[in-house]
Amino acid sequence: MSQHRTPTDPDVVAELRSVAEAVAREAGALVGDGRPDRVTVAATKSSPQDVVTAMDLASEALLRRRLAELRPGDAVLGEEGGFEPGSTGITWVVDPIDGTVNYLYGLPSYSVSVAAVTSPDPAVAPSPHTWTVLAGCVHAPTIGITYTAGRGSGAWLDGRPLHVPPAPALPDALLSTGFGYVAQRRRAQARVVADLLPRVRDIRRIGSAALDLCSVAAGTLDLHYERGLQPWDMAAASLIAEEAGAVVTGLRGRPADAEMTVAGAPVLVAEVVALLEALGADSDE
Repeated sequence: MSQHRTPTDPDVVAELRSVAEAVAREAGALVGDGRPDRVTVAATKSSPQDVVTAMDLASEALLRRRLAELRPGDAVLGEEGGFEPGSTGITWVVDPIDGTVNYLYGLPSYSVSVAAVTSPDPAVAPSPHTWTVLAGCVHAPTIGITYTAGRGSGAWLDGRPLHVPPAPALPDALLSTGFGYVAQRRRAQARVVADLLPRVRDIRRIGSAALDLCSVAAGTLDLHYERGLQPWDMAAASLIAEEAGAVVTGLRGRPADAEMTVAGAPVLVAEVVALLEALGADSDE
């Protein structure tokens, strides 16, 4: 990057978006074409049900290698490999397989998520509280769809511009959510779902938060809410939703983060945020 260009310049954003899509597609080809008939668990994280496969590790290794080739000096924050500082002020936030349990079982709803962000201190791993997401791609190799976005330049699904449709009334809204892998959190999340379900058209649990947020951008879901999202789950998809016209926020005046993420058309988000706050949905009690 020359000294005359800043990370938010449109040509820089376009370059970052192109890189994000290229490496996400490469990792998607590895993950999709290389999936064996029987996938085995390589490790677990927060609980025995929170799994990592060998392909998660291989996909992230590919992403890190290709980003180092295409964008030398940039930092990388990945789900499996943690934070590797850089020198350019750009950090790539990558999820090598978002929806690993779907991948484990052979369900098609999983994706590779790649985003470029800036943050005030490049020596520290960025977070939703500190970053500005510049560009992102969410690629679903088995479904065969690719979402992209650049800050200030819109969001696309396979090259088609995305615009969030007008919000329906809450009883006609299709919501999606996700669940954690620790029993106490699941009990709390089940309580919230039980209260919300009679108030809406229906609730989906697709299994890839990145695809859920992108579905809000595409209008195939009206709203997504979820507690427990990590930076790699939401970096690219949150920008895609926002550039399509969605609001992406947390509860009680907080930004979207691990405590709670809510995305949808502004009027619907305001109504659901109020409900989630009243239900204490950002608590595991």
